[in-house]
Amino acid sequence: MAKPYSDALIADGPLLFISGQVPVGPEGEVAGDIGGQTRQVLDNIEEILARHGADLTHLVRLTYYLRHISDLEEFRSALLSRLPDGHRPTATLVEVSGLIDPTYHVEIDGVACLPRR
Repeated sequence: MAKPYSDALIADGPLLFISGQVPVGPEGEVAGDIGGQTRQVLDNIEEILARHGADLTHLVRLTYYLRHISDLEEFRSALLSRLPDGHRPTATLVEVSGLIDPTYHVEIDGVACLPRR
């Protein structure tokens, strides 16, 4: 499987720092599995980026917090399904003992390099 990250990137523009996003949808729903939760978190990040005139291709850094490292393969698959083709932000993945809600399996924060205006 292709790695879902780059070893290094150069960013040249205003930076947008995105707080940790959890897998809660617009109606308060939370998917039950890691794949659905990962896609929802990326949907949330994409919505934040859109408010700032950017999209997922502007991400330069992501930090992934997983409850269970055993979910890694399904997490990576979901992540790769949502990241634009060929775009791989730098990343760190950490297994954590818990998140703010025990039903959450993943949280992601990030940094985007916004387009120059």
